[in-house]
Amino acid sequence: MSAGTAHRLVWLVALLPSLLFLATLAPGDLSSMGSALNTIGRLAGVAGLAMLLMAAILSARIPGVDRPFGGLTRLWRTHHFLGAGSLILLLAHPLLLAFSAGTTSLYAARTMLFPPLSDLASWSGWAALILMMLFLAPSFSFFGHPRFERWKKLHRLAGPAVALALIHGFWLSRGLPQWLNITVWSVFAMVALGAVTWRFVFSRRIGRRGCRVSKVERVANNVVELTLSPEHGKFAHEAGNFVYLAPYDPGLEAGYGEEHPYTLSSSPLEPALRIAIKDLGDASRAIQSIREGAHATIEGPYGRFFPNPRAVTDPELWVAGGIGITPFLARMRLLKQLGKPADACLIFCVQDEARELYGQELRSLASSLSGFRLNFHHFYREGPITREYIEKVCPDMAQRLLHVCGPRPLKDLVVQHARAAGIPVSSIHSEEFELL
Repeated sequence: MSAGTAHRLVWLVALLPSLLFLATLAPGDLSSMGSALNTIGRLAGVAGLAMLLMAAILSARIPGVDRPFGGLTRLWRTHHFLGAGSLILLLAHPLLLAFSAGTTSLYAARTMLFPPLSDLASWSGWAALILMMLFLAPSFSFFGHPRFERWKKLHRLAGPAVALALIHGFWLSRGLPQWLNITVWSVFAMVALGAVTWRFVFSRRIGRRGCRVSKVERVANNVVELTLSPEHGKFAHEAGNFVYLAPYDPGLEAGYGEEHPYTLSSSPLEPALRIAIKDLGDASRAIQSIREGAHATIEGPYGRFFPNPRAVTDPELWVAGGIGITPFLARMRLLKQLGKPADACLIFCVQDEARELYGQELRSLASSLSGFRLNFHHFYREGPITREYIEKVCPDMAQRLLHVCGPRPLKDLVVQHARAAGIPVSSIHSEEFELL
């Protein structure tokens, strides 16, 4: 099953209650302006609740489940769209019902928006909506980029919001016939409960692996590479995967016990794990001084940056920016160990020569891989990367699979050049961590 098919299946399941709602409409449901507004309002409630529950299901973060969807970043993009869609629909739900009641009287419309305190069914819906606004609003760029840990804490409100929304839906049962209402929402509720139970109970006991920081190597003045030794057997992963790392070094100034996503820079054939971390915030700045021997946990692996990481079966173009070199470094290390050729052209975009992370090792790896080409693009001398530059170092770029990892402006620019050169969307793979 392709990633596109997997995402379409998610949307189909999310829309299923709405399709059932439309299939059970009565002739009188659209007979007047008031009844039509009431019907559309109930449909918005059904669709919004289904999308909210599906978003909760996708938040489980079970290792391996993300692969059919093209990786966790793509799966969570769908999760974000579902969450945003549910908020919009559930905001429209009471307004449409109030407009419908307004065709009868202003008092009926006001009562719909401000029900009596004894109407617990309606107030449970309002409480769910308020909680949704609190934890979903920071996800919109309009409110700025939230801090990762604050965003995570706000998302803990999702559980009570889902529970209150389900109480509202079960209690009032205005969207679907009673038997169908109980059946549909019971199934969604059980699956969502299972996802939340995994996330907050079993993942902490089963999904997380303990490890020790066996080595800390400074790659640059603001980048360290940690070598982690798993405490219970080898940690299976592939080149291009990432994990959530939580350090437990009491000496850290920030980030103690906080989990953050980092790409693995080690080859899967190595006995230990390696993770390169750049100083990009409080937690990543503090971890630059983590002590050897410190305890940490990892959860994963996640991601599917390379569909076939152990072989370059078709010509590929790799573009990395800064710390975005790590998935490519992991794959180069793996390909060298496997002794396989690699018809790949890597363009490493950095500010200047001093910021060529792993520069010496990259040159050594490139010379050992048959068919591999390595290029360094220096911003201070050449400015932003252009399509002309890419075509100069990689004349057949239009015939290659593109993998790009780095800051969003670089990724967007490279994808723009790739599309202009005729590379189809299906041949473009990118990786980014947007509040995962």
